[in-house]
Amino acid sequence: MRRVDTSLLEALRADDDLQRRAEKALREDGGRAPLTLRKAGVDPAMAAAALTLADLRVHARGKFGERAERLYFTRAGLEQATRWVVARRRAARFARSAGEVTDLCCGLGTEALAFAEAGLRVEAVDMSEETAAYARANAEAAGVSVEVRVGDALQAPLLEAAFADPARRSGAGRNFNPAAYSPPLDRLLEHLAGARFAAVKLGPGVGHEWIPEGAEAEWVSVDRDVVEACLWLGEAAEVRRRASVCKAGEWHELTGEGEEKAVVGEVAAYLYEPDGAVIRAGLVAELAERLEAHTANETIAYLYGDELKESPFARAWKVEEVWPLHPKKLRSLLAERGIGRLTIKQRGTGIDPAELRKQLKLKGPNEATLVATRVGEAHVAIYCHATSRREASGTP
Repeated sequence: MRRVDTSLLEALRADDDLQRRAEKALREDGGRAPLTLRKAGVDPAMAAAALTLADLRVHARGKFGERAERLYFTRAGLEQATRWVVARRRAARFARSAGEVTDLCCGLGTEALAFAEAGLRVEAVDMSEETAAYARANAEAAGVSVEVRVGDALQAPLLEAAFADPARRSGAGRNFNPAAYSPPLDRLLEHLAGARFAAVKLGPGVGHEWIPEGAEAEWVSVDRDVVEACLWLGEAAEVRRRASVCKAGEWHELTGEGEEKAVVGEVAAYLYEPDGAVIRAGLVAELAERLEAHTANETIAYLYGDELKESPFARAWKVEEVWPLHPKKLRSLLAERGIGRLTIKQRGTGIDPAELRKQLKLKGPNEATLVATRVGEAHVAIYCHATSRREASGTP
């Protein structure tokens, strides 16, 4: 195996002062930060490495919070790393059923940290010697015990529980086909069958045809952003489909078979947009039952109900009027109401919201939401208002 030079990483780990100086230079001097460090006598290669780390730690805060300040990242590793709130929740589920776990394709080791902090004994494996060095550095920085070794995920022996996060990027960019993951999903699933309790993280766009018989397929969203899918295998599978939604730091779960169809009806007093995790998990019908709502077209995920019901699984709008989806007529109707700020949403019509906005020539002091969709086969524009200030601003 080719020897990988990790001397820059080791030098950075040994020089806390340089890390702090790089963070300060990046914060105060911006684009002139490299010059600041070089003027202070820092070796150019070390300066570049320290500034890259400082920049990555800033970007990592969204996933890891304050703990990002002491971890070590690569750009590709951070891109694939699981958000800490998701990793911690998954680790807790493992810890309820197992005492040890093999972490395959461990990357920077952040998932392994969550397993270790949950009390599991962790053996982490990655094909890249450089990546494994980062995983060791992060385990030491976090003060936990993780055994990290370099090896092929498909050949690594498994403990009673196993987790895998196969690489979804290549030199050509992001891979949406699980057969092109590294390692390929089908071969990885065969290997994971050797563990009693197992899970594999996937991209959120994975097709349902990749879900093995008897597995649980979970889609996860954090503050309305669908961040991943996860297959739970063996004894880990509890239900067929699960949508797990983290809203303002609190987790909510919706489960079901994922095969039901919502009742079809007319537009009602309130319009609901299900969370993306619910839609991808195929649990719109289960949500409709909770909300006492229905859809207006069985292929479109908008729901309608006569009464407003708060739910972490959907956003709601008060329906004011339903208009034909004719841009010229819409422009006149919106002008009459003084709408200068308009949120445009669409499902099932094929329109480009940005292009429609240009045609509407909005002007006025008021704001509203326009939902372009289908009722039956008719293309309509639903004029509505948010049910809360938070929805109106579009914030999580």
